[in-house]
Amino acid sequence: MLQRLKQVRKALGYTQTEFAKFLGITQTSYSMIENGIRPLSDKYVRIICITFNVSEPYLVSGQGEMFVSSPHKKELLDLFSQLLPDTQDYLLIMAKELLKMQQKILKCASPHEDDTNGKES
Repeated sequence: MLQRLKQVRKALGYTQTEFAKFLGITQTSYSMIENGIRPLSDKYVRIICITFNVSEPYLVSGQGEMFVSSPHKKELLDLFSQLLPDTQDYLLIMAKELLKMQQKILKCASPHEDDTNGKES
């Protein structure tokens, strides 16, 4: 599973530090997970799968595709292709702003590391 975790992170284009932030842990803690020193808890598996649209069977056991295909993906692509170029540009700007807002919300909702003992809670 650890190799698939690394593959997912790299496929998404994140460094260990960036990926760790989504999980609410430090880069060091994440590195320990990716290197097999610490286990990847079920909680983090769920966070990764929900946040990044990763297939849980793929992450846990290597079955199926890496990412879950959204039922809205085809519809969105069809609609996007029908827009004029200026409208496509505007939609991309709006989508990026929505992504920033989502990241702020997830950051506020993500579990925080217990700094008292240097261990995750």
